[in-house]
Amino acid sequence: MKKQLSLYVHFPFCEHKCNYCDFYSIIDFTNQENYTKYLVNEIIYYSKLLNNEYQIKTIFFGGGTPTALPLELFEKICSAIFDNFDIDLGYEWTLEANPNSLVHNLKYYKDLGINRLSIGVQSFSDRDLKFLTRIHNSKEAINIIHKAYNLGFKNINIDLIFNLPTHNIRTIKKNLEIVTSLPIKHISYYSLILENGTQLYYQVLNNQIKLKSDANDLKYYRFIIDFLSEKGFNQYEVSNFAKEGYECRHNLTYWHYDEYLGLGPSAHSFIKNKRWWNYRNIRYYIENIQKYGNAVKSSEILSTEQMLDEFLMLSFRSDGLNLNKLPEINGLNEKITNIKPKLNNFLKNNLMKFENNIYKLTSDGYAVADKIIEILL
Repeated sequence: MKKQLSLYVHFPFCEHKCNYCDFYSIIDFTNQENYTKYLVNEIIYYSKLLNNEYQIKTIFFGGGTPTALPLELFEKICSAIFDNFDIDLGYEWTLEANPNSLVHNLKYYKDLGINRLSIGVQSFSDRDLKFLTRIHNSKEAINIIHKAYNLGFKNINIDLIFNLPTHNIRTIKKNLEIVTSLPIKHISYYSLILENGTQLYYQVLNNQIKLKSDANDLKYYRFIIDFLSEKGFNQYEVSNFAKEGYECRHNLTYWHYDEYLGLGPSAHSFIKNKRWWNYRNIRYYIENIQKYGNAVKSSEILSTEQMLDEFLMLSFRSDGLNLNKLPEINGLNEKITNIKPKLNNFLKNNLMKFENNIYKLTSDGYAVADKIIEILL
């Protein structure tokens, strides 16, 4: 029986680079045909290495903006994946998109077999969207969500950002009221992070913009957790909330420390205790695939201690340390035994709960997850 593998494909092209974005994306579309050609070559390269041993359980098209690619090129990539990999019949296939990029081709993506949308809304306030330099408005976002749902997309995620300079409890609540009134099953709600090298970073550095404090961040985060919980959205990771049965299977691959293959510029992979990552530059990406068939910039073999710490960190950040489903990592049981006094202390202080043989953070625990993980590891 083949092992299960998740597949991530990075599309670097974007119509516009937002001021806060640190993902690898470019607004120059001149290399789209070459990108497609050599991505197909990379797909074939890894299918020959892995296909006899692995079956693809989830596909995630991220970016950048995957929908910025012309349909004929997009279809070549999809055909290459399905022609060269063994795909599980019950696959989850996620497409990341901006609201404005879905207006004309929704039915095409649905007919292709994509069964999950992740829409980068970020806010339902036009004031917030202007601050974030987004190129859609709130009305367009709401309309495309309804259109996608009516077309048959029943598994829709919305990305949102909180702790903007414009935010207070009232504005956060308004966003939450709108998003929970829409036909969606999953919400990814992130705090605004200042990433080095972004336009926003330099605006803050030059005192053009002043960000909210960590205290505000914590206050808004707690409010979001409580509000979404009351609306039936289960928090199963620090920033992710889902209706029952609609947790993102692809992202659970990362959080459960399962294996995944990343294709495209800047993509990361993790297979057989080895991690590697591609060049974060489309020219270098293409040149290396031309020469070697892959675009690996660097790699590392993880030590046992690294694997132990990473597995535990990912477990506590997500849906918990499940003692019934522990991976085969040498020394894991001993490590868990050693941290049990700390786990018990977190249980006493209501930062963790222990149910069905699973240690999971409470809402109070999620609010200080980084500190808890630091203490444990």
